[in-house]
Amino acid sequence: MHKTEAGEKIKALKTEALELGRSARAAMRVAEILPDARMKARRMEGHAHELKAEAEAMEGAARLEDLTLWQMAKEKTTKKGDQTYLYWMASWREGGKVRNVHLGSCRKMGPETALQKARKMKREALGLSDN
Repeated sequence: MHKTEAGEKIKALKTEALELGRSARAAMRVAEILPDARMKARRMEGHAHELKAEAEAMEGAARLEDLTLWQMAKEKTTKKGDQTYLYWMASWREGGKVRNVHLGSCRKMGPETALQKARKMKREALGLSDN
């Protein structure tokens, strides 16, 4: 997977959850001596589980962001001469294969519109929810 904003946030959440889990286990060991440590350890464990759940929920968004938008030039020979037309294309992986999708003419849509259309098409192709 390419680096995406959501992917980096997922990585940070998982790292924080791992550190909280380690701290909670250490606090449980100390709980025999200090009675307040057990409650704090339980809270830390709960927070670690929440962070893991949030990271798992964001995996669909990270997968949706991981697409490549590019322009394809098509040359045609007409009576008036050679013409070059530019089209928006998008690429993403489905299973083990790369899927290339034609989005439309560069004259009719800008890069933001093409990106929105590509994400919508990828969401439908992968069966992801609209979140």
